[in-house]
Amino acid sequence: MPSSPEYVFGYGSLVALESLGRTLGREVHEVLPATLRGWRRRWSLLRDNHTAEKTFACTDGSLPDYILGLNIEADGEDANGPVNGALIEIAEADLEGLDRREMRYDRLEVTDAIELRGGGAAPGRVWTYTAKRSHFAINPPRNSVIIAGYVDIVEAGFAALGDGELDCFRATTGPFPVDLVAANLVRDEIPPGSPRGW
Repeated sequence: MPSSPEYVFGYGSLVALESLGRTLGREVHEVLPATLRGWRRRWSLLRDNHTAEKTFACTDGSLPDYILGLNIEADGEDANGPVNGALIEIAEADLEGLDRREMRYDRLEVTDAIELRGGGAAPGRVWTYTAKRSHFAINPPRNSVIIAGYVDIVEAGFAALGDGELDCFRATTGPFPVDLVAANLVRDEIPPGSPRGW
């Protein structure tokens, strides 16, 4: 008897299919727009820019202390609605590469909280990622930034999902809590399959 399909719910950079394809080692063409109910999305994933596997410098040469990324928090939906994103079908063997890419996050099952765009339940088991306690920052420390290239990649992924998806992403994510900066990679110990541009 064949096993039911498994999916990952992308709500940030995993929606960028070219980037996800590099992690999975194959091209990704088909996604299912969906929402995650009961959670909210915020800029609350924290990475130490000096000790992480990649270090970025601003265009003036300065090194931010911390980089913020997107995260989901299990404390109820935003007033503008549930987190939008995409389901991408994966094989069980893909989870190792995804876990390596999302090393600052814990993977958890969210099947029962997923609703397909237009209605309907998840077509299989669904995983997603939320920040590990050690990388969660509800209030970002001083000298934290968000890398503009990361935002560009994420927003392009949501625009490609279809009409209204980018607007929904912006509405349910909220404003940037810190400066948005252009930055360049200056130190690289990045595991295979992980993004280099943010």
